[in-house]
Amino acid sequence: MIVTVSPNPSMDRTMCIDQLRHGDVIRSHRSYSEPSGKGVNVAVALHANSIDVVTVLPAGGFTGVQITEMLSDLGVPYIAVPIAQEIRSNVSLVEHNATVTKINEVGPSLDVAEATSLVREALEQVGAGDWLVLCGTLPDGAVERLYIDLVKGARGRSARVAVDTSGKPLRTVLPYRPDLVKPNAGELAELTGRALETLGDVVDAAEELRRQGARTVLASLGSDGAILLDDSGCYFGQARVDRVVSAVGAGDALLAGFLAGGANGPQALREGLAWAAAAVQQEGTLYRGRGPRTRVDISDDLDRNRALQEPCTAAGLPAGSLV
Repeated sequence: MIVTVSPNPSMDRTMCIDQLRHGDVIRSHRSYSEPSGKGVNVAVALHANSIDVVTVLPAGGFTGVQITEMLSDLGVPYIAVPIAQEIRSNVSLVEHNATVTKINEVGPSLDVAEATSLVREALEQVGAGDWLVLCGTLPDGAVERLYIDLVKGARGRSARVAVDTSGKPLRTVLPYRPDLVKPNAGELAELTGRALETLGDVVDAAEELRRQGARTVLASLGSDGAILLDDSGCYFGQARVDRVVSAVGAGDALLAGFLAGGANGPQALREGLAWAAAAVQQEGTLYRGRGPRTRVDISDDLDRNRALQEPCTAAGLPAGSLV
């Protein structure tokens, strides 16, 4: 069983446009809404591929009702924890060249009782050998220790823990030795304070996360592929994709595929990259199943000096950013 947790889920509204022009009236030629949040995305991908999964999330207001109804329509098992405030809505503007501009709301605040209920419901689902997958940003309110409490609780049930978050929540959970963390390049650079310009830089940063407590690091690198560091070694993988429709949710598909593939070693990395490659060739946030098989290359003899196509600064920003 895989149990995913999204403390800050969302309703994602995607609008397809020709080109984003600031200060202009832009008409969308296609739009759609989907339930989202990293844990929701992972759960939908796993369910679409017949993997036993349940997702746990807070749900409040009309948006919360919409999200749970959509999960029901998709057949994805879920447990909704009632909260007082409205769940957030996000907007993605997708241009014809696959450039995506996202506008994300902050989300609701959770009080002590709501946060406690979310932890309790999640832990009640996991047993020995199960995966508890903690995904996304933490909402405001009484949730600063939420991921720590979930990791410690999962350990008490002999469950395994994967964490896909960033910044302070990731930094504070590392000493509790999660089985797997999945940062992207920007998150990895920000956490370690290292600029990432080559594959070797990524390996060094991932090794630092292992020293801080992560047992396995799966670093997603966008068009540069992914790097896996675990007890079996260091692996670099890249999928060959002719045309990217939307990269939104690709990292969630990578994590889902990696877990479905056994969460260990090069074969799991291959499976994760195959799912991610299929995801970027589909519209929207949710990965609903595989398309045509994509060539995936895996190597344990990576070129440390190979330059990244998408380097980033030590602050986690794209190289050359003026921000």
